[in-house]
Amino acid sequence: MLLLLYGFPGSGKTYFARQFNESFEAAHLEQDRIRYELFQQPRFTKQENFALNRIMEYMTSEFLHAGISVIYDMNAMRLSQRLTLREMARKHKAAVVVVWFQVDADTAYLRNVKRDRRKHDDRFAVGYDVQAFKQLANYMQHPEPTEDFVVVSGKHSFAGQMSTVFKKLADMKAVKHSHAAHKMIKPELVNLVPQTNDNNVRGSKRNIVLR
Repeated sequence: MLLLLYGFPGSGKTYFARQFNESFEAAHLEQDRIRYELFQQPRFTKQENFALNRIMEYMTSEFLHAGISVIYDMNAMRLSQRLTLREMARKHKAAVVVVWFQVDADTAYLRNVKRDRRKHDDRFAVGYDVQAFKQLANYMQHPEPTEDFVVVSGKHSFAGQMSTVFKKLADMKAVKHSHAAHKMIKPELVNLVPQTNDNNVRGSKRNIVLR
């Protein structure tokens, strides 16, 4: 399964992805983190963005080919971008759903400018001034009715968001209703979390995260 994220900067996409991944055994591909790992001083040029897009697409394809679900933690802003990813997922017989984080632009912008770089989810996030934020918002293309998407509020708790997403996945038959009811998904083709009785061993839960 491929989970795409869509919403304004500051709408809560990365926070959701990280929290969701703690229950969903998957590959969490975080574009902002990959950028800062590859480039000491990111310039956000077209060439840099193109390289990052290719890396994200390549790794997504490899994980899906291996039967590993992917949380694509990059704003899937354009219809053409989502179409490319859907075609990729189709080739690997993977379901795709877009999670649309709806929050008003003012709230999202204020969250963006008030990011705390000491926090895990804010450490690698891109900052935007007012003009850049408006340009990006105008560039975004909302999911269309023909796309499989689910809407969550960027102001709701993670528990509420997760319940909504799991219900959508269950309705799509991407997961079993019993798993959705228990807010837990375990891919059948791969188990990335070793079974252990020692809950005090740090790192025993080995979700794939690019570092």
